[in-house]
Amino acid sequence: MNIGDRVRLMRGKEEGIVTKLLGNNIIEIEIEDGFTIPVKANEVVIINALEQKIFNPTPASRIEPRVIDKRQVANEILSNRGIYMAFVPVNDRELSQHLINNTDWDLPFMLSSGSDPHHKGLASGVLKPKTSIKVQSLLIKDFDEWGTFVFQAFFYRLAFMKLPEPLIKRLKFRVNTFFKNQSKAPLLDVDAHLFQMDAEDSVTPVNLKLDPAKIVEQMFEKQAPEPMILPPKPSLSIDLHIEVLTKDAWAMSNAEMLTLQMGTFERQFEAAIANGMDEIIFIHGVGNGVLRNAIHKRLSGNKNVQYFEDAQKEKFGYGATKVRIK
Repeated sequence: MNIGDRVRLMRGKEEGIVTKLLGNNIIEIEIEDGFTIPVKANEVVIINALEQKIFNPTPASRIEPRVIDKRQVANEILSNRGIYMAFVPVNDRELSQHLINNTDWDLPFMLSSGSDPHHKGLASGVLKPKTSIKVQSLLIKDFDEWGTFVFQAFFYRLAFMKLPEPLIKRLKFRVNTFFKNQSKAPLLDVDAHLFQMDAEDSVTPVNLKLDPAKIVEQMFEKQAPEPMILPPKPSLSIDLHIEVLTKDAWAMSNAEMLTLQMGTFERQFEAAIANGMDEIIFIHGVGNGVLRNAIHKRLSGNKNVQYFEDAQKEKFGYGATKVRIK
């Protein structure tokens, strides 16, 4: 049983939509007028989509053009939640990425990935109610390069309705949580790494009752020094060619490329100092000399630099700089 499933109470005539899975065999369902009730999962049955067609078919000769009845729509019970991103294992190396709409709404949407401000469009269109689409295949070995997935959608129905807010969800996965998050994907009915994009965000209540004496005491309380966390030790040589740093160079201006390259240079240089390295080489290429000059300018007069010089001229020419660290 999943969020968005349409169910009927076994001991009554009420029907509703599953809105939450509360645990301990308890679910929450929404019945008429947005009213929700908790019930035991074993006291409801899922209404099959074919049930209406089998027991109350519409004769072909009596089909009428669709007319919106405001009173009828106002009492209609809708599945308002149940939008998922699912990653289905294909084998031990590959996953297929799917979008699932387990609601009763049409979802005009767009999905992109990347890092701000550069994103690559992956899919767009209208995700129909109770449907799913496959977006792409992904390799597990490229997990760190997936970037941030951004899903944007708004809700649409040909009916009188209370307009929901558009949905914007950013998903950046971490290895230690991604592969642990596994369950049965709605509609696909297969095991997947499943993430609900329209789940209600939990809010931790904040105690705003202030104790002035306690605040003063904490201000003058001796704080224990925080442990120093060193950045990862960089390799001896750092390649700053733009095609090594990003796959989105085609969408960047020259100024944006230089900003990315210099930012990488500074982070790696500071990491080398923090880790006590004696020297480090930056491969910047020859080009028009802009990146090389910018790096040399930053190094000039730096108190942590003993000296810097062109490195391995027989290999790089003037395309690399070695920095000797004090």
